[in-house]
Amino acid sequence: MKTLLAIAGCALIAVGSAFAGEYQDISIKELKEKIVAKKVVLLDVNGSSSYARGHIPGAIDFRATSAQLAKVLPKDKSALIVAYCGGPTCNAYRAGAKAAEALGYTNIRHLTAGISGWVQAGEVTEKAKTDS
Repeated sequence: MKTLLAIAGCALIAVGSAFAGEYQDISIKELKEKIVAKKVVLLDVNGSSSYARGHIPGAIDFRATSAQLAKVLPKDKSALIVAYCGGPTCNAYRAGAKAAEALGYTNIRHLTAGISGWVQAGEVTEKAKTDS
């Protein structure tokens, strides 16, 4: 009986681990390094109104560009794509990550901290440019 419980427990841990992180996390520190080196494309998946209020500098508004995503992402399918949303409990980033993956991108990561963690860390945001 103990052996059976141990096997079941291991199976549950393995299943949980498989679904825990579909996309590898990237830290704020590492993301900043990639931004400075111009080696990342950021997908803000928070929605256009949130994007307008403040996003990580250089990020693409996924909601506004999702229909033309292939046109705004780099030709290099191994380019680093980082999707983010509101914070650690937000799963909206998956829409951007899965869209990039469907287009053939292979180096997709997730900023788990999201925009809330970015702001909490004292990092700058930019507002959307308006046509006025």
